[in-house]
Amino acid sequence: MKKSDKPTGVLYRKYRPQKFADVVGEDHVVKVLEGAIKLGNISHAYLFSGSRGTGKTSVARILAHEIGTSQNDLYEMDAASTNGVDDIRELNESVHTLPYESKYKVYIIDEAHMLSKSAWNAFLKTLEEPPAHVIFILATTELEKVPETVISRCQTFVFKQPNQSILKDFAQTIAKKEGITLETDAAELVALLGDGSFRDAHGILEKIISSTKNKKINRKEVEAVTGAPKAELVRGILESIVKKDLNLGLSAIHSASEANADMKIFTRLILERLRLLFLIRLKAGMNEYIKNEISEDDFKILENLAGEATADLTSDVLLRFITAYEDAGRTSIPELALELALADSMK
Repeated sequence: MKKSDKPTGVLYRKYRPQKFADVVGEDHVVKVLEGAIKLGNISHAYLFSGSRGTGKTSVARILAHEIGTSQNDLYEMDAASTNGVDDIRELNESVHTLPYESKYKVYIIDEAHMLSKSAWNAFLKTLEEPPAHVIFILATTELEKVPETVISRCQTFVFKQPNQSILKDFAQTIAKKEGITLETDAAELVALLGDGSFRDAHGILEKIISSTKNKKINRKEVEAVTGAPKAELVRGILESIVKKDLNLGLSAIHSASEANADMKIFTRLILERLRLLFLIRLKAGMNEYIKNEISEDDFKILENLAGEATADLTSDVLLRFITAYEDAGRTSIPELALELALADSMK
């Protein structure tokens, strides 16, 4: 049976969770698995679902290790490339061989939703009644593509995407382990660019760290290395909304476009800051939370803008930019959705 060999970065390999205590943001999964192991209630089949980079295969490996499975008895299959009926027939035959040196043989099938229909049909009987020494762990980013007949035969866990706060702390922790201070606003941008994925955040950090000799990294360095839109352009959009200055906002969009900024990322940055501005203006008691999320200078800027904002800064403005984010990239003119949202916010 083929082993999975996905390329990963140095930081990702170096800091990949090795035990349950290392897993971040998935307590609802870890606690259940630890409890089951302690009680000896090991399922014959698990199904881990969740978006990319949330730690599904890492937890699968940890689970295998915690039940005493050695590397010689751990098999990984990437269904993105190994997904035919012949591959599953080979697996079905291999499960009957006893483990080399462990109580259990563990089979991790990554991207399980990529298995063909005939492969699933060939796999069902084995999945339902595997030998006592075999445990299957299926991982998928698209649970809706996994047949109900498979889901019903597995103990299912849904992995959560890490939020901005978790990814920001994660980025700063990894940077610190590498002897580097990642300033708050820099960590915030890494978290946003990580887009709910520990793996992507690792990759961004590695790119940044490998491109500088500085031991203290600020947001401008992250922007320069990743090509993310500059913070002042995001502020320009916010100022244009508050001051009802369409030219100022269009100029910021044009500058971002001239710098080849990704308009979807730019819109997301705007939306994230616009949300915080809206919360501050509402005086809803969220200031302490916001202060922990962004740098002191950024908070002061938002606080000043909130003081200038009128009652026109409503949830409708936020909704227009949410729509712009969803529509980004759907036309041949990348900046069009953002321009329309900005123009509509002036009404």
